[in-house]
Order: sequence, then C-alpha cells, then structure tokens
Amino acid sequence: MERIVKSGAGWRLGWNPEALEFQGLVGGDDWSIELSVREMEDFCRLLEQLSQTISQMADELMDGERIACEAESDLLWMQVEGFPESYTIQFILNQGRRGEGKWPVDTVPSLVQAVAMLKIF
Repeated sequence: MERIVKSGAGWRLGWNPEALEFQGLVGGDDWSIELSVREMEDFCRLLEQLSQTISQMADELMDGERIACEAESDLLWMQVEGFPESYTIQFILNQGRRGEGKWPVDTVPSLVQAVAMLKIF
C-alpha cells in the first residue's frame, strides 16, 4: 500500500501505512496533526456518523434553526454545528499528545466526501 495525500480548499487528509506511530494526517490550510491508526479510524467513523445525523435532522428543524451534534470515542471528541446543509466540524484528541482542529462551513462538503472515499481501512 502506498502513501495517500488528498487535499482541497481548506483541508488535507493523509495516510502513510509505512509510518511507525502516526499513519494518518488531518489538517486545514494552516494547521495539521498526525493521527494513529485508531485515531484515524475513529475520526472517519465519527465524521460519517455526524454528517448522516445532521442530514437526517433536516426535516425536524424549523427554517433557520441551527443545530449542534456531538459524538465521542475513547480517543476523540467531534462536533458538527450549523445547518443541515452548511455546518462546521471540530474535533479534539482526548488522549496522548492532545490536539484539536476545526473546519469552516465552506470546506466541509469536500472534506466529508474525501473521508468517505479514502477507504484506507
């Protein structure tokens, strides 16, 4: 398996199976953090869950109503906040070296799509 790096406007994802400790990478325009295999798995899984949840809630919200949804594993906490069609994503690493990141509304659709297509696990 080879090294994968995907990027778009305001986001970056990476996967290097040869790395000893941190095989994954997530980032924005001016920040990035390496993730372990388990952290990357949780990141991808929680992001998919949250993006599906906020989309499913669209019918239950009044026009103009904002929402925040959270999900957490032992390794990281993640939140989506905004409207079903436009929201931010934030995460915080819960263990080890700690770290956090956030993506603005305009980067989220392509980031979510890239995570779904990464298929590294």
